Amino acid sequence: MNKTRMKTFTTILSQKEFSKQDIVTLLAAQGNDEKLLFARSKEIKELEVGKKVYYRGLVEFSNICSKDCFYCGIRKGNTGVSRFNLSDEQILKAADFAHKSGYGSFVMQSGEISSPAFTGRIEKLLREIKHMTNDELGITISLGEQTEETYQRWFNAGAHRYLLRIESSNRELYQKLHPNDETHDYQKRLDCLYTLKKIGYQTGTGVMIALPFQTLEHLADDILFMKEFDVDMVGMGPYIEHPDTPLYQYRSELLPLNERFKLALRMIATLRIVMRDINIAAATALQAIDPLGREKAVKVGANIIMPNITPGTYRNNYKLYENKPCVDEEPQDCVKCLDVRIKLADAEIGYGEWGDSQHFYKRNE
Repeated sequence: MNKTRMKTFTTILSQKEFSKQDIVTLLAAQGNDEKLLFARSKEIKELEVGKKVYYRGLVEFSNICSKDCFYCGIRKGNTGVSRFNLSDEQILKAADFAHKSGYGSFVMQSGEISSPAFTGRIEKLLREIKHMTNDELGITISLGEQTEETYQRWFNAGAHRYLLRIESSNRELYQKLHPNDETHDYQKRLDCLYTLKKIGYQTGTGVMIALPFQTLEHLADDILFMKEFDVDMVGMGPYIEHPDTPLYQYRSELLPLNERFKLALRMIATLRIVMRDINIAAATALQAIDPLGREKAVKVGANIIMPNITPGTYRNNYKLYENKPCVDEEPQDCVKCLDVRIKLADAEIGYGEWGDSQHFYKRNE
């Protein structure tokens, strides 16, 4: 390998501040450069957040959605989806399972719904979960765009983390992924992120990687956006097409799945290097491409795993993309399997720990 090239790449890796071009160079790494990238991100992860991986038991409680995003399998316009909405009893049972299984936290996720009834239902569930677990279970919610009043009510009821993925920080690309109407407004989504941060949530966002029309420069801008926003946690993964979506027509323009997977790992590693002490989730979409996808993400920088504890009957109907893994399993099937996988990834499991974002606490000292 050219020694000048090697010096340039290793110099970038040793920095603490990064230009857009630096980030593009890291994201484009191949061969030995990629190995150096992954070694550096692993080193920084262990130095800044340790070797622990924290579990977030994920319940996808409803696939009813008011949005028509062009990439999503549960979009409002997809009439081929069998819609479901778990009962309060089923959600509470899932929270109880997470608590008793030693998962430090619980995640409630659904399609985007906004109504007084929905707001009240979530508020009531949050209070019940906190009460039944003696406030021992941390709670993350990912329920889309809401009013400031709704976010505040849910925060007061016990949710302390919120994930709202921007999907792309580039306004033009964002608009290519969504209908051009007020329900899918880029600025509104951005405003919601700032509102969540103002209220006091540990605020998370994320993007899809290897989308149609997307470049490495877009992804570099996404990382710089996360840094400028000063995000506390990130959930991002490779784009996987769904045949019942408008974006499916561009499938011939996509990178092969294995290359999307590798780019997603480089994105995780680069983000860990740029934002050293945030929480980074290993997305389930990684496992849809590689059976050990989440574990490989842990090795290069991720420190959050979200085991799916949605009742198995409903999992196949919450398919944002094709080939979603573990749709035929029950929650208890994941426990021992994941334990072994995490240990193989040279990591430890933070049983019973919330695993809050260190970045959040440092920022608020």
